[in-house]
Amino acid sequence: MVDQLARLALFPKATRVNDQGHLVIGGCDTVELAAEFGTPLYLFDEQHLRDKCADFVNEFGQRYAGTTVIYACKAFINKAIALLLNEEGLGLDVVSGGELGIARSVGFPPEKVYFHGNNKSADEISMALDWGIGRIVVDNFHELKMLNEIAGEKGCVPEILLRLSPGVDPHTHSYITTGTVDSKFGFPLASGEEAVVSSLALSNLKPVGLHFHLGSLIFEIEPYQQAIELILGFAADMRRKHGFELGELGIGGGFAVQYTLDTPALPVSAYAELIAKSVRHKSQELGIPLPQLVIEPGRSVVAQAGVALYRAGVVKDIPGVRCYVSVDGGMADNIRPALYGAKQEAVVANRMTEKEGREVTIAGKFCESGDILIRDISLPQVEAGDVIAVPGCGAYCLPEAMNYNASFKPAVVMVKDGQARLIRRRETLEDLMRCDVL
Repeated sequence: MVDQLARLALFPKATRVNDQGHLVIGGCDTVELAAEFGTPLYLFDEQHLRDKCADFVNEFGQRYAGTTVIYACKAFINKAIALLLNEEGLGLDVVSGGELGIARSVGFPPEKVYFHGNNKSADEISMALDWGIGRIVVDNFHELKMLNEIAGEKGCVPEILLRLSPGVDPHTHSYITTGTVDSKFGFPLASGEEAVVSSLALSNLKPVGLHFHLGSLIFEIEPYQQAIELILGFAADMRRKHGFELGELGIGGGFAVQYTLDTPALPVSAYAELIAKSVRHKSQELGIPLPQLVIEPGRSVVAQAGVALYRAGVVKDIPGVRCYVSVDGGMADNIRPALYGAKQEAVVANRMTEKEGREVTIAGKFCESGDILIRDISLPQVEAGDVIAVPGCGAYCLPEAMNYNASFKPAVVMVKDGQARLIRRRETLEDLMRCDVL
């Protein structure tokens, strides 16, 4: 059996256990946080977040001068997070009018925002152009035509990147793979030349670079090298044939994080070393100028900074079969295990120094048999009222949260130096019904 204390490595780096045997994150007793703010409760360690931002800026910046770090908002964004990211010098990768709106609401510099998405609406494009967004990453021919028309109407010339699908398999789950040929995202490499020629011919657009994104949770570094070589080779070909100059190369994100003790992830430095070396070497080999490098970490910035706290309720022991520990959250606030079999670990936050007793399955409270957060994990004897802490919940849990069974989306707090501040209140019944019309 795994000692609970070994799982501290999966939590924010300054996490510890106090004299009461309670889990402490950001200097705050998680048992006290659960009592004050209620559960389910999501918390973010502010210092861990800032350190991860600096890690990407420094590790890539020292290996490839001029690297632009753009945070992928889809992992999780709200006003407080957006302000923090701006303070740390990161830009934003947005994929909807909603994410655009959050960024704009806190005065985020529009020139540091990149607009992605495979099916942008005319209204979203208009919003982006009116705001003076930095880059629009064009995903398909329909968008290319629509963007040119809207830009012409507005009398502006937005700078764009063309998103290509390089046809590289990153060996991750099919639901989070995006760079293969069979993907809804981007121009297949086979039609890339047509996309380049078309964009160069449109008077209201200024193509400045190329972009690709392989997927999420990529534990291997070789797929990045393969994709970089393919895309740079394509860029050199387009320069020779059509005079296309590659000013920027966006290589997406997808950098893996460690969710369980048996799935260690590479440090940021390993990705930075290979990516920087690959871009520099291939550019020199092809005789093309070094492009500005753009990276888009999301999960790898926020995942480990975030922790979910639940309150245990019913403990159902089926002799010889399984022991279920039901908590007051589940797939409505963390659908990742049900959606694509994501693996997680947990600790009993108020019993950190107790020995583990037996294997249990942590189940959610929602009306689906698939609402299982963690299957067969060794924990100390769990009783109703115990606080269950699940690490690695900073990415995708909250953005994918829903109101299944008319549940309320959880509160979110930021912790640092023993202080906790609410950055999103818990939903209420009034919130739940605010769009209903009789």
